[in-house]
Amino acid sequence: MVIIIDDLSDDSNREEWDDFVLSHPKGNIFQSSMIADIFGRTKNYQPVSLAARDESSAELLAVLQSVVISEMNGILSSFSSRAVLQGGPLFVDSYKGKEAARALMQHYNKLVGNRIVYTQIRNMWDTDNCREMLRSIGYEYDQHLDFLIDLDRAGEEIWSDIQKSRRKGINRAEKSGIIIKKVENRGELQACYDLVLDTYKRFKVPTADISLFEAAWEDLAPKGHADFFIALKDDSPVGTRITLNYREMVYDWYAGSKQGVDYVDEALAWHILKENAGKYKVFDFGGAGHPDKPYGVREFKRRFGGEMVEFGRYEKVHSGMRKGIAMAGFKLYNKIK
Repeated sequence: MVIIIDDLSDDSNREEWDDFVLSHPKGNIFQSSMIADIFGRTKNYQPVSLAARDESSAELLAVLQSVVISEMNGILSSFSSRAVLQGGPLFVDSYKGKEAARALMQHYNKLVGNRIVYTQIRNMWDTDNCREMLRSIGYEYDQHLDFLIDLDRAGEEIWSDIQKSRRKGINRAEKSGIIIKKVENRGELQACYDLVLDTYKRFKVPTADISLFEAAWEDLAPKGHADFFIALKDDSPVGTRITLNYREMVYDWYAGSKQGVDYVDEALAWHILKENAGKYKVFDFGGAGHPDKPYGVREFKRRFGGEMVEFGRYEKVHSGMRKGIAMAGFKLYNKIK
């Protein structure tokens, strides 16, 4: 039997939670209390932080950190809210640990099911060991690609793996006068957010409120757990890339660039690789779409020489009716925009 912990915010639970994530082989920033704090400070975000403890031994067996994201408030909230569970759940690699994860996920479903449309689990490693367990409680698996780049080597080696056309673009960016630096003030932070927002709007993808970026810049960046890079040309912001850094991984979190400025995305990606070469083990270049569907971002990332992996995603629709209404509303919203 396991005991479900609904509140991990008190000091004793929080310390144990962080120790569990830090020591877990797959521990990542998205399952940590740090990101829960960031989500808690973000408009329209609500973190859901749970754990399962063995009733007899009191051992922590599993943790789960998700975030409920609402696009609308009031009566329409349940028709526009979704949850993202990235890099989790984390559980002890044993039968007892897997059963604790099952109980934790079932509890989670009951907790959030009436107020969101769906939950998406974004995997950061192979999940064959829990795929059947997740399917048994309603989570359907779908393919999704990612690129991982080895950082545990010299920058010269990373450079040699980048395709020639990308290296030319990086060199041309430098010759054109593009410079890259870390964000130093709120004006530059606002410029980064504006670039992300404009880029996401072009691709008709929703993005978070600026409060997410403010919280991460204020709380994570000073501790080295986030880097905010801004690209300037003639002193004007033309691109940005934001990473999350935890344990052995640098994660490509958000990116944006100004239309019509060539090679700025290549320059930013290379800058991150060069800055972190030999300091971390892996750069997670983020999602690269479904393997059977065209996706321009995948081609961009592929040319940086990383390993393409297929860790996939899971999704559980908590209400088919609400999802149908939400999809119709989203299509109408995009037409109006």
